[in-house]
Formats: sequence, C-alpha cells, structure tokens
Amino acid sequence: MVILFAPSEGKRPGGEAPSLSSMSLIFPHLYDKRLEVISKYQNVIRDGEYSDLKELFGLKDEKEFERFKIPYDRALTMKAIERYDGVAYDYLGYGRLSCEEQSYIDEKVILFSNLFGPISAGDFIPDYKLKQGASINTMAPEKFYKKHFTGPLDELIGDQEVLDLRAGFYDKFYTCDRPPMTLKFLKEGKVVSHWAKAYRGIVLRTMAQNQIRSLSDFRAMKIDGLTITDVVETQKKQEIIYTIG
Repeated sequence: MVILFAPSEGKRPGGEAPSLSSMSLIFPHLYDKRLEVISKYQNVIRDGEYSDLKELFGLKDEKEFERFKIPYDRALTMKAIERYDGVAYDYLGYGRLSCEEQSYIDEKVILFSNLFGPISAGDFIPDYKLKQGASINTMAPEKFYKKHFTGPLDELIGDQEVLDLRAGFYDKFYTCDRPPMTLKFLKEGKVVSHWAKAYRGIVLRTMAQNQIRSLSDFRAMKIDGLTITDVVETQKKQEIIYTIG
C-alpha cells in the first residue's frame, strides 16, 4: 500500500547529507522539471527584497530570511520525513521509532512538498520556506506538479491500495487514479483541524509500529484515543469517520 502525507510549514535547519541532485528524489528522470520550479524560487530569493518576500515565504523576521539564501546545489540535505517539523511530525516521532518502523515510513509514504513536489519520505531535501498555496512569480507549483507528475505517480502506485492522510489542499498536487481511503476526525460532533494534524501523525506512527500492509488491516487497527463511528463510501473515496476521546 501507499500512504500520502502532507508537508509542514515548519522545517528543521541544517543537514549532513550531500546537496540536492537528481538521485536525491524519486523520479530522477523528472529532475529537470523540478529544477524549473527550484530555479524560479532561487531567482526570487536572489533578486527580491525582504519586503517582497515576506508574504511569499511566510517569514516573521528579516534575520530568518538569511537561513534560506544558500543555493540548492550547495545546501546540505536531510531526509524529508526528518526535515519537516510540525504538529503531525511531532506526534509521528520518527526519530523515536525503530529502524524497521522508520524503513516502513521511508518506503511507503509519499509527501507533497510545496517546492519539490511529490517526494518519498526517505528522499533527501535541503532547508526551504514556501507557504502553502504561494505562487513563485506567475508559477503555481501545485498546478505544475499535477500536470507533470500525475502520470508517473499513477504508474508508481499502480494497483496498490492508497491511504490519503493529506490535508485537502494537496489534492491540487495529485488526485488518485483509484479511490483512496481518507480519514475525518470529529470531536463533540464537529470536524477538527489542529487535532486532525496530530492524529494524522499518530495514525502514521501506529501504522509503522504495526507494519500495516493493507487497508483491511488498517481498519482493524486500534488507535489510541480514536473510535470508528462511521464509514462513508462514494465513487471517489472511502472515508473513515473517527471520534476523538
């Protein structure tokens, strides 16, 4: 099975692995396409003033901008699943998992970076900052990646089952060729947002700990703090409704 997961606005700085290359990411034959986006991003950083870039990158302090000025071909990298540093990733706790559990995530999870597009959790990326939904000059990365990477993603996934744990925005990067399973989290009858991020991390961690290989095994899996209250099936997806508490 394949698990689709969203990135995070927060990133861990630094890295110890070599700089970005065609072999750093899945679909090396499409690396030139990624470079079209990355090059535009680097040009904006090189030529733009902080006042122009503040909104694009979602920066709060001009000093923070210096962190992202290192060119992609010189910046050190780290695993994407370790680079991201947000609520879902905190609750996942990748660094606290066993080697077997980490390998499960590296192999099964596809992330959707606002800058680099669809990448494996085990791919290596440099530090960067780009707000969800932000355009780079006139380029909308989500539209660009959907156009050029949908076919290769369909081929990669093939007839595997798909669990889609992404936030809704990331449908703009890729829409599954086959109906995926999605999750919805309710508390006191209302859909939650912040806690949805936390529980996506908890769900992924629990899957890795149990080495879940199919959607039927996933549905039978016990998740702390969650109870299945309904399953809604449509032509486009199968959605499990969880109640928190």
